[in-house]
Amino acid sequence: MKTYYNPDDLKNFGKIGEFQKPMADKFFEYYGEVFKEGALTAREKSLIALAVAHAIQCPYCIDAYTVDTMEKGCDEEQMMEAVHVAAAIRGGASLVHSTQMMNKVKEISM
Repeated sequence: MKTYYNPDDLKNFGKIGEFQKPMADKFFEYYGEVFKEGALTAREKSLIALAVAHAIQCPYCIDAYTVDTMEKGCDEEQMMEAVHVAAAIRGGASLVHSTQMMNKVKEISM
């Protein structure tokens, strides 16, 4: 099956520094620091990353963090619940902007 995204590209993520090594090095240093154990466990961070991956609709991130969350002991129910949290926040963010439309309708109707 052909897709717009090439799943093999995920394997090449580490090569993004080919055209701009200093910036890539800074990114990977930051990325590694973010995902270290801290106030949140690595497992919790992975679930957050999976949810965000769905919210921003990144197929590479979805693949990577599906694997990562499973490797960190998450089950399908936990993963899907994280995705639903992202969907609820994304949907709510769209809906809350309807207040702007409602205000405009009321302004025009007066």
